[in-house]
Amino acid sequence: MYPDPKRVRDNRITLRLDDYEYALIEALANYQGDQPSTMVRELVLREAQQVLAGSASVETGAA
Repeated sequence: MYPDPKRVRDNRITLRLDDYEYALIEALANYQGDQPSTMVRELVLREAQQVLAGSASVETGAA
């Protein structure tokens, strides 16, 4: 059915925000024309890639 079944997004993570944090996410998503959940997923994955790239460069520099 799918070329790669592991790419189907069926895993969930619960994230709790206060009213101010949620308003910020909602405003940014509305400004960009995105769904809040899609925008947060992209932000989290982008940050994870930066963290991993930073740790890889630190390991390479230490060697």
